[in-house]
Amino acid sequence: MEEILRQLCELYGPSGREEAVREAIRQAVAPYAREMRVDALGNLIVRAKAGTEGGKRVMLAAHMDEIGLVVNHIDEKGFLRFGRVGGIIPWMLVGQRVRFASGQIGVIGMEPIESKNEMDLPKMYIDIGASSREEAEKLVQVGDLACMDRAFVLTNGRAVGKAMDDRVGCAVQVEVLRTLQHSPHDVFVVFTSQEEVGLRGATTSAFGLAPDLGIAVDVTLTGDTPEARPMAVSLGKGPAIKVMDLGMLAHPAVKELLIRTAEANGIPYQREVLLAGSTDARAIQTTQAGIPAGTVSIPTRYVHSPSEMVDLQDVRYAVRLLVALLEGPIDL
Repeated sequence: MEEILRQLCELYGPSGREEAVREAIRQAVAPYAREMRVDALGNLIVRAKAGTEGGKRVMLAAHMDEIGLVVNHIDEKGFLRFGRVGGIIPWMLVGQRVRFASGQIGVIGMEPIESKNEMDLPKMYIDIGASSREEAEKLVQVGDLACMDRAFVLTNGRAVGKAMDDRVGCAVQVEVLRTLQHSPHDVFVVFTSQEEVGLRGATTSAFGLAPDLGIAVDVTLTGDTPEARPMAVSLGKGPAIKVMDLGMLAHPAVKELLIRTAEANGIPYQREVLLAGSTDARAIQTTQAGIPAGTVSIPTRYVHSPSEMVDLQDVRYAVRLLVALLEGPIDL
């Protein structure tokens, strides 16, 4: 589990440029797939070998993409101006290293400011070491995407990475495919594209699959750091079963099914009420004529920063929960 998580977190993969992540996942899950395909939006759709026809048609979804930056101007001195690709937090950027698809590294700098209120992207730039626009354009072009450049580390049973959102969900789904021996259901494990810019991959893949049940596997915030906004989710206390977030209310029967499964299998869990953001479950829930959907969330500190932290025990318990659900009856 740790090795696939490390591999995925360190890969380049901002929204719309998930190729490297998709290929790594494809290689990892090939032995456990009855069939695989990539759709027009770049989703990797894996039909589990362990599944059987005749039961429920179940869709798991974790997104491959990470937040990033897009170059929108190169000035005469070779500095790159940039915009957001997803939920970038400006005050976390200054001094960070970024990486382009080519491997080119840059450092984010900022013009002098008089107030912290000025700390926003128009005041920032990426320095790739070029001394002119002509030199810079040999390395980077307007429209190129960059992501954070940080090594994955383990510390005291916890993992820290620059794209834990949502490579940890992808790693959970890879491990579910490896672990699942038999399911009475037809199981589709989807690694979605472009979640950070509007749940786009989940929208198209859920429409195409039309599942009977959809479960997103994603991260959630925690309330366990000093002076944190109150939230009943902590690292190390098990995966969180979503009740609601800003974009969706979990289907009550799906929420209760996840809770019953956790309790029947002695799996610790937490109840999640997230007052910001949403997941692929929102897109699944509202496709076709409506799909019962819920979310299993991995508690994560410092979401949308270059150093997102998870507890590995929560990750393992999430795998156990999903495998137990897929092995048992599903009555909604």
